[in-house]
Amino acid sequence: MKTYRNIYKEITSEENLCLAYKKAKKGKSKKSYVIDFNKKLKNNLSELRSELIFHSYQPKPLETVIVRDPKTRKISKSDFKDRIVHHALVNILEPIFDKTFIHDSYANRKGRGTHKAVERFEKFMRVISKNGKVNSWFNNNQVKGYVLKADIKHYFEEVDHEVLLNAIKKKIKCQKTLWLIRKIIENYGGGANSRKECL
Repeated sequence: MKTYRNIYKEITSEENLCLAYKKAKKGKSKKSYVIDFNKKLKNNLSELRSELIFHSYQPKPLETVIVRDPKTRKISKSDFKDRIVHHALVNILEPIFDKTFIHDSYANRKGRGTHKAVERFEKFMRVISKNGKVNSWFNNNQVKGYVLKADIKHYFEEVDHEVLLNAIKKKIKCQKTLWLIRKIIENYGGGANSRKECL
């Protein structure tokens, strides 16, 4: 298994933090917290970079909000500056971990999503429609096939964070990066096994 060391410099580079900022503000340019951050953008990004480099970075407590889309959910929302850090981390870690995921996983992945999942389902549906006929007669009412749509309810609330960190450590050997990951995870309620979701 390939492992990754010394990637913290990539995470904390000016270029990566600038890209992370652009991703964090996407669709939110008119929000007051983005406007405020923009007023001293260069200084704010430079200060954030220094905090990360010198390990003085401390995420702010999460804000709990209720969303209805359409079901009611309680979401713990990160501060805008912390979302920049999340994007900076994901920019570097996503290419490392994405290729290890199963092919037919579509949630929160580049080039995937709901529409691609439906397309893939329709492809399988056509295959089973041809191969699953009963008594050699093609009849849509007699096709036998099964579909499993799975999601882990309240995943981040339920997953053991030490197990999650140990899985990450198998590929990431950079201690500074692991420090940052732990810092973010432990912010979800104040402990390694806290139970919160990210927005």
